[in-house]
This record gives sequence, structure tokens and C-alpha cells, in this order.
Amino acid sequence: MRGNHNKPRLLIAMRDELPEGFFGPCEWARLKAATDIVSGFPYTDFDAPAGAEALAEADILLAAWGTPSLTKERLRRAPRLRMVAYAAASVRTVAPAEFWEASDILVTTAAAAMAIPVAEFTFAAIIMCGKDVFRLRDDHRAERGAGGFGSRRGLNLPYLGNHSRRVGIVGASRIGRLVMGMLAHSKFEIAVYDPFLTADEAAALGAMKMDLHDLLAWSDTVSLHAPILPETRHMIGARELALMADHAVLINTARGWLVDHDALLAEARSGRLRILIDTPDPEPLPADSPFYDLPNVVLTPHIAGALGNELRALSDLAITEIERFVGGLAPLHPVHSRDLERIA
Repeated sequence: MRGNHNKPRLLIAMRDELPEGFFGPCEWARLKAATDIVSGFPYTDFDAPAGAEALAEADILLAAWGTPSLTKERLRRAPRLRMVAYAAASVRTVAPAEFWEASDILVTTAAAAMAIPVAEFTFAAIIMCGKDVFRLRDDHRAERGAGGFGSRRGLNLPYLGNHSRRVGIVGASRIGRLVMGMLAHSKFEIAVYDPFLTADEAAALGAMKMDLHDLLAWSDTVSLHAPILPETRHMIGARELALMADHAVLINTARGWLVDHDALLAEARSGRLRILIDTPDPEPLPADSPFYDLPNVVLTPHIAGALGNELRALSDLAITEIERFVGGLAPLHPVHSRDLERIA
């Protein structure tokens, strides 16, 4: 496997199908200019003989979904490894707690690139759910034109529409901040809950800082953007859902971890709330889950994040980080162990 020792050895480890989506001719050319790529990629097993040999000679690991965790034992078999460029968002799987205890390896993330499609999807969902587009589409389809073209179903429902709609953002994460920026350029009122955010910082984002319960009661739409942390487990439960107004919208493009789905199902069955779930718990939902058939629930299959040509934005950032590392420049988006208390 040895190659050109004038360049650092790059190990690509991710799901088998990802390199085709991540890397086109331009991306491959950039990688080959900066590194010597270990052959046989992509690797998904660092314990099999081939994967162990590849890991042992890697200076840089280009990782994404499907990369094996860098446990202490595996790190002991990676004496040359100096950088992990993660071409996705959360590094927790590839760099678990024991990784940070055992190494000073540079870790970078493409979370900044991932945040953009999630924020765009969320903004679009706020607009579409504000007009109850999905249910009105279903009603129109069922009527087969019986109501006449331009019947304007929902015209006299005051809880529909987006003029001065009150949107509550739970979590001033990268994505939450991008969503607030998009909302601030439209006719929305914005509130934000984040225990790490000051009132002045919220105002600079165009939002009012509120505590969680006040935000839930105030909002016409609530959008979740908090990280997976022990203290955020089921932060939206029966008590919190009961605070939301009739006809309010709950959007989750973060993680199902944040929501008690038993409590959510009870509210969904009542028909009182409108709900869009991109990330349920469990994921995927079982085939017999009632969520699939409720008219006030929109389920999407975890598509808010990067897919299709959006993967190139992730690889572009990861490759840029590799190029900077090889060139002796500081990383753009490093991850430190202290960050794990606040990020997904």
C-alpha cells in the first residue's frame, strides 16, 4: 500500500456508496494533488487485515457516515494519524469520548456546510406548514377538482398564512441561526430559546430571547435545533406540547431524541397540532406507526440534510481542511473536546 512519501497518506473510510456522491473529477484532483491516497478505499472495517494495514499507515483520515469509531485500541494501531477530516456534521461516532482522552489528533467537521441545506429545508417547511400545504394538497387530491379550480380552501382560516407569523427557534445552533437569518428577511416575528445565548445576542439575530415554556406558548410555529445531549433528551414532552396553541406547528429537523414521541403521538391523534417530522424516534419509525397515516402529520425520510449534489459541499469543505493542514494553515472548523458539551 505504500506510495509517494513526499505527500501525507490519506485513508478514505466511509460507506461504500459515498465516494461516488462526494467526489467528482475536481475533488479527486484536489485530493491527489495534496495527498497520496491509500488504495482499496473506501474502508469500513479497521479490524479486518486490510483495514488495519490501511489505518496503520494513514496520516490523514477522510471520514463520513460509516467510518468506524476511533477507539483507544484502534488509535494504538494508527501511530502516524495526525488529522481526521469529517465530511459530515457530528463527529461523535468517529471520535467517541475515549478518542479525546487518548490523542491530540486534529479533528475538523463539515457541519457548517451541512447546516445550509438543513436550514433551507426548515425555512421552506415553515412556509409550507404555515399555509398547511400538505393537508390542503391531500384534500384537493381527494376532491379531484370537485371544489372547482381556485377554490382557495383555507381562505377564511385565520391560523393559516405567514404574515407576522410567530416562529420559535429552540436552539441557536449553526442551523438555528441560519433559519433565524432567513426568517428575519421576511414578515415573521422570531423568538429563540437557548440557555447559552444572551438577550443581546438574540436581538442581534433578530429574535427575542425567551425561556422554553414561554416560547412554546407564544409561537405559531416551533422549530427544533438543539443538540443531542443528556439534558436535551425529551425536552419536548407532554407538558411542553400542552403549552402550544391550537393549530400551532411543530417542526423537527434536528433529532428525534429531543421529543417524547409517545406524548407527541397523543397530541397528533387529537388533531390539535400540526407536525412535520424529518427525524423521528426511533428512526425509521416501525411500519405500523400511526404517525404515517395521521392527516396533520408530515413525515419526511431524514432528507433535510445534504443529499444528491449537496454532498459536494461537504466534500469541498473537508478537502479544503485537508489542503490547509498539508499547507501548514490553521483549520477553518476544528472540533475540540470542550465543544462536545454544546454541539451535536
